[in-house]
Amino acid sequence: MKLFINPKHLCGHINPELQGHFSEHLGRCIYEGLYVGENNKDIPNVNGMRTDVVEALKAIKIPVLRWPGGCFADEYHWKDGIGPKESRKKMINTHWGGVVEDNSFGTHEFMELCRQLGCKTYVNGNVGSGTVQEMSEWVEYMTMEGVSPMADMRKANGHEEAWRVDYFGVGNENWGCGGNMTPEYYGNLYRRYQTYVRNYDPKKPIFKIACGSNADDYEWTDMVMKTCFKSPEQFHGFMDGLSLHYYTVPDTWEKKGGAVDFDEKFWYKTLKKTLFMDELVSRTTAIMDKYDKKHQVGLIVDEWGTWYDVEAGTNPGFLYQQNTIRDALVAGINLNIFNKHCDRVKMANIAQLCNVLQSVILTEGDKMIKTPTYHVFDMYKAHQDAELVDSFIENETVGVEDDFKVPALHESVSLGKDGKLHITLANLSAEKDYDIEAVLSETEVKGVSAEIVGGEMHDHNTFDDPEKVTKKAFDGVKANGGKISFTILKCSVMHITAEI
Repeated sequence: MKLFINPKHLCGHINPELQGHFSEHLGRCIYEGLYVGENNKDIPNVNGMRTDVVEALKAIKIPVLRWPGGCFADEYHWKDGIGPKESRKKMINTHWGGVVEDNSFGTHEFMELCRQLGCKTYVNGNVGSGTVQEMSEWVEYMTMEGVSPMADMRKANGHEEAWRVDYFGVGNENWGCGGNMTPEYYGNLYRRYQTYVRNYDPKKPIFKIACGSNADDYEWTDMVMKTCFKSPEQFHGFMDGLSLHYYTVPDTWEKKGGAVDFDEKFWYKTLKKTLFMDELVSRTTAIMDKYDKKHQVGLIVDEWGTWYDVEAGTNPGFLYQQNTIRDALVAGINLNIFNKHCDRVKMANIAQLCNVLQSVILTEGDKMIKTPTYHVFDMYKAHQDAELVDSFIENETVGVEDDFKVPALHESVSLGKDGKLHITLANLSAEKDYDIEAVLSETEVKGVSAEIVGGEMHDHNTFDDPEKVTKKAFDGVKANGGKISFTILKCSVMHITAEI
């Protein structure tokens, strides 16, 4: 098969934030996954943040982290999570597992985590059960540098300088767990609430994100945009971004299928479900274009990833699942899609960072493993802050039965700031390798190297075998003039670096 690449045709800028992450007060994501407490002597940590997890995330250049939810965001009251730990309010996490939330991880801890990670901050505010005043005061508490009641409170709690809030979400899933609202009602609430998400430092403006649709609820997208814009001809909105949530659920929400125990049919069914992201982004973009032709509002896919039945013996409300080569393919496909839609998609956040859904990290006590998804992110970090390059690949259809067919190959290509060409390619076939010839238009390849994440479709890492699936160097790539030839193995994701 042939892959056609035109390095002379640049199609848009790939924000680093397309490889963003999401952390919710859900199961063992925050507690045990990211935060083990400042007094923990058994697990190495800095100010309560797990050293091994922080170092692993820094290695994949995590660009932005979303917190505190998710559904938890619209029952979270930020003042419960500040001040002395012993006096913070305890609550029941009614959404996730019915466990006690002691609020020992709050605003200060989140900002400290992001400081250690060196990433941008994405804070999600409470519209569902919170007031305008509560949201306004939270923004003031975090970002006000001068004299004010909330700034004084922050200083009294031990942080003199204001923090940078890069992104702020006004509510979450307000069509569902965030209040079961209609789009018109939410649109008007958004107009009101966002007014008080003030830029106390004009040099550090907050990127305001409205709650977008649940998957293909295009009516929600249209009505929220319509409510927030004066007319299709005149940009007069109050938002910088509109969110979109879509999970790859292989079967039904009632019976989603296992994370490790699946057959070839469910392999292809899962990949076909995840490929729907491309249509979803395209159709959502078309609706947004009615009101925002200049693409001044970014599409923010701040929840995506696989969602399977929980692992046997775990709390059903903790959403803990394993992570196989199948998830590596899902990650590669989605990241390619986001790259190819970088003119509209400005941030995406996989759900979730640790121990929940399609995690990049799993922990158990003082042990930590990197999942196949982690290693795909590690390869794809080469796309961060790069320019999308025009590309097209010849393809064939693979799969089982007529309803479970997918294209065999899926790619995206970028030109990095290092002047090198970065090609990422996924082979969706469960049983067939493909010989590829990449043809570069009017470009000579001076050198080439490659790396791969692959194996058998059920392969995954465990605490007894933590490196069964890793990123490995791949030597079978050759360059000749303006062509690159190689064989991509079944069930794999590759990253090829070409010096041009």
